[in-house]
Amino acid sequence: MSGHKRRASGASAIRKGLAMDSRQKKTIGIVGAVAALSAAGFGAAVGIQKFAVGRSRFHPDPDADEPFGKLRGEPLTVLADDGLPLQVEIHGSADAPLTMVLCHGYCLTQDSWHYQRRDLTGLRMVSWDQRSHGRSGRSTRPHATIEQTGRDLATVLRATVRPGDPVILAGHSMGGMTIMALADQQPELFGTQIVGVALVNTSSGDLDEMTLGLPPVLARLVRPLASSVIRGLGRGAKIVDRTRDATPDVAFWVIRRMGFSDRHVSPAMVDFVEQMIRATPIEVVAEFYPTLMEHHRGESLEVLGRVPTVILSGGHDRLTPAAHSRVLAEALPDAELVEVADAGHLLPMEYPGIVTAAIRRLIARVHADRRERSA
Repeated sequence: MSGHKRRASGASAIRKGLAMDSRQKKTIGIVGAVAALSAAGFGAAVGIQKFAVGRSRFHPDPDADEPFGKLRGEPLTVLADDGLPLQVEIHGSADAPLTMVLCHGYCLTQDSWHYQRRDLTGLRMVSWDQRSHGRSGRSTRPHATIEQTGRDLATVLRATVRPGDPVILAGHSMGGMTIMALADQQPELFGTQIVGVALVNTSSGDLDEMTLGLPPVLARLVRPLASSVIRGLGRGAKIVDRTRDATPDVAFWVIRRMGFSDRHVSPAMVDFVEQMIRATPIEVVAEFYPTLMEHHRGESLEVLGRVPTVILSGGHDRLTPAAHSRVLAEALPDAELVEVADAGHLLPMEYPGIVTAAIRRLIARVHADRRERSA
C-alpha cells in the first residue's frame, strides 16, 4: 500500500484525528451558514460572521428618499379558515375593471411589492401579509405550510373580490407557490374568476436541489444537513434573534449578496429588505422551511395554462434559479418568459420597471383575451 494510503497509527493517528476534527468543524460551520441562508431566504444567517460592508452605505443613493414601507391602502382583517387574522390592504376603487392580488415571498411582507403598488394604475390592488409574516397573525406549526397559504389566498379572494369580478394573481417566490397551491385546491377558479397569473422568482418544485451558487460538490454536502441545521436554529430562536438584531452590518452584506445581483443596488432598499427579514422570527423561518423543500406543484401548471401567464426570473438568483422558471415556461408554452440576466432573487425591487412592464403586458393580454371571448 502506498504511503499516502497507509492507516495512521500512534501519534500520527492522533494528529490525523485532530485534523479531521478541525475539518469537520469547518464543514459544519459552512453547512450551518449556507443552510441558514437558504432557510431565511438569506435572513437567518446574520449572526454567523462579521463581514465588512465597505462603503456600500455611503454611495450615492437615488432611492434614499423612497417611502419604503409607507404606502398604505385601506386596511382589512380577514380570518383564515383556522381563525388566524390575515392583514390585507386594498388600493383603488371597487369599480375598477380588474383586481390584482399580490402575494409576497418567504420572510418578506406585502411591502416587498412597493414599486408595483406605487406604479400600477387603472386597476384595483389587493396585497396581504402571509401568515406569520408582517402584520398577520402568528400561525401554529402544523398550519405553516404552502397548502395552508393556498387556502389563505382563497379566503382573501372571497373577502376582497365580488363573485365573478376578474382577478390577476401575482406571486413572488413563496407567493408563487401559494398561487400553485390554490390552483391545486380550486382549479375551477382559473379561467373563470382568475384570468391571469404572474410568477416571479418562483418554482414548481425541487428546491431541495438548489445550490445557492455553490460548487456542486459543496452543495451536495449541504443539502442532507440543511433541515437539521434549520430545526436547530428554530430551537435556539431567542439566541439567534438577539444575534440578528445585534449584527445589522452582517445582515446588510448577506442580503445584498443573496438577494440582489447589482452591486450598486440602493443601500436604502437593502436596508428596507433587511428590516422585513429581521422582523420575521427565526421560529417562523424554521417552521416554513420544510414546506418549501417539499413543494412539488407540477400538476398545478396544467391549471395555470388556462389563463395568460408571465414568468420572470433572475439570472443570478441563488434561491430559485432561472432554470426553475424555464421549467415553468416549458409546461406553459403560451406564457411569456422574461429572464433578467443581471438580477437576483428580489426582482420586483431590483428591477421594478421590468416587472411592472411585464405585468402591464399581462393586463393587456387579459383584456384582449376577454374581448375575444365576449365577441
